[in-house]
Amino acid sequence: MISFSLSLIALVIGYLLYGRFVERVFAPDNRATPALAKADGMDYVVLPSWKIFMIQFLNIAGTGSIFGARRVVLHLVPEGSKS
Repeated sequence: MISFSLSLIALVIGYLLYGRFVERVFAPDNRATPALAKADGMDYVVLPSWKIFMIQFLNIAGTGSIFGARRVVLHLVPEGSKS
């Protein structure tokens, strides 16, 4: 139990110290994002926030391998041979 408590304390202290370090190094600024600065309608497009969160959810959930394979099959198989 002592080692668990020490590990938990070390984790919290590390979180606080590393969080401050990251905030100092990668502090947000007022620059425009590439989607705004280089908007071309194809590669750089501003997305609604719900689409961004959906993309992140699909990546985290691991459904890309399922839906990616399904999309390939739907696009590669000729229209008449689908069953």
